[in-house]
Amino acid sequence: MSSELKDQDLKTRFCPSPTGMMHLGNVRTALFNALLAKHAEGCFLLRIEDTDQTRSDTRYDDQLQQDLIWLGLPWQEGPGKHQGNGPYHQSKRQTIYDDYYQRLETAGAAYPCFCSEEDLALSRKVQRTSGKPPRYAGTCRKLSEAERKAKLDAGLQPTLRFSVSPDEKITFDDLVRGHQSFDSNDIGDFIIRRADGTPPFLFCNAVDDALMGVTHALRGEDHITNTPRQLLVLDALGLTGPTYGHIALIVGNDGSPLSKRHGSRSIDELNREGYLAIAIVNYIARLGHYYGHDHLISFAQLAEEFRIESLAKSPAKFNVEQLHYWQKAAVAALDKTGFWLWVGDALRSRVPEAHQDLFIETVQPNVCFPSDVTAWVDVLFDDQFELDAEQSAVVREAHPDYFSKAVGFVSENGANYAELIQFLKAELGVKGKALFMPLRVALTGEKQGPELEKMMRLMDAKEVQRRLAVCVTPSP
Repeated sequence: MSSELKDQDLKTRFCPSPTGMMHLGNVRTALFNALLAKHAEGCFLLRIEDTDQTRSDTRYDDQLQQDLIWLGLPWQEGPGKHQGNGPYHQSKRQTIYDDYYQRLETAGAAYPCFCSEEDLALSRKVQRTSGKPPRYAGTCRKLSEAERKAKLDAGLQPTLRFSVSPDEKITFDDLVRGHQSFDSNDIGDFIIRRADGTPPFLFCNAVDDALMGVTHALRGEDHITNTPRQLLVLDALGLTGPTYGHIALIVGNDGSPLSKRHGSRSIDELNREGYLAIAIVNYIARLGHYYGHDHLISFAQLAEEFRIESLAKSPAKFNVEQLHYWQKAAVAALDKTGFWLWVGDALRSRVPEAHQDLFIETVQPNVCFPSDVTAWVDVLFDDQFELDAEQSAVVREAHPDYFSKAVGFVSENGANYAELIQFLKAELGVKGKALFMPLRVALTGEKQGPELEKMMRLMDAKEVQRRLAVCVTPSP
């Protein structure tokens, strides 16, 4: 696809199963498809693949839709945005699938399979023992109509298998990986309808893509072996599917699939922890897609610079420190209104109104999460502030007269940082770390952080004096 393609007929899709919370891996799939659609001025479709009734849950359905909206990835077609191709929940499309099953059976392209799980397991074991790849042996394909009727009359519930012709090549051009070729002899007849009558992913996903006019589908490389099977089904039905692109998976630093032990959490968890949506989007957009810069940009800008040819073929490594880089950049980019909205009214109420602008100016470059802001509010405005044992040990390393001199100066001249530093330097002859560090630790408990001059302007002068007085070394 040309990187300059502008095609309003282009349609991508995201089709999650509501069986759990949405994580970074499936968010990236949604994002890449949304970016491709936006870049081409096309349509981004959302379809809920909820045919697995034992695992699907409406609360996950609702949550994933909320997550997409929060991330700034609204769909142009799908639940709540009907464009004549619905229903957009697969659980409501059974009559459509039944019609296509009937067409395949009538054409002799599919047949009922009565093999039990035990039968299939034994067959696979025999194949492995003889050095052959495990695939369905075609046992039930050979049944006569009378044999099939007898099994049905006995109450057996069959699956439906697609009949794969031998000695054929199934080829397609992958958007990411180029030309692909598969041998039908390696595939075997596969199930397209479960024994309970519901469709597995492989069947309904392909049929719905075709019926809904999906033209391009980016998905994980773990689906690449599904593609030849889906193309066979679509061809047998006379349907046209999308052009597929299979993107490399996200892995942890150890190369294994991304999981919680690598720092991955659900989007809802990240939201509640205070991550900003634009930070997540900017980071995920670069996991497997090369942008050539590390500037925080909008979704529209990410889409404008999105290129199929920039999608990586090798696994993308998740790094939580990189996510924090984008989070800090996103926080730094907030305006005052956005900052207080992110922090919340409860925390804002603890900052004196007259000091709120200075507070933002002081702490915003130094925080990643609302919890960081809370910590600095406690430091600056809590009159019960005390040093712990480790912090007290740091201040005891100061010049013996450091704090007594500092208390005297503040009591007479106020809490002016620049003047206090010059006074201590002149009086005690200290400089560098010995001049600045004791003051910072005594007032904040931290060895680093926002500019101390601004923090002292935010703090009550009497509280500054109290904290310094606590650090005065008793006379021997």
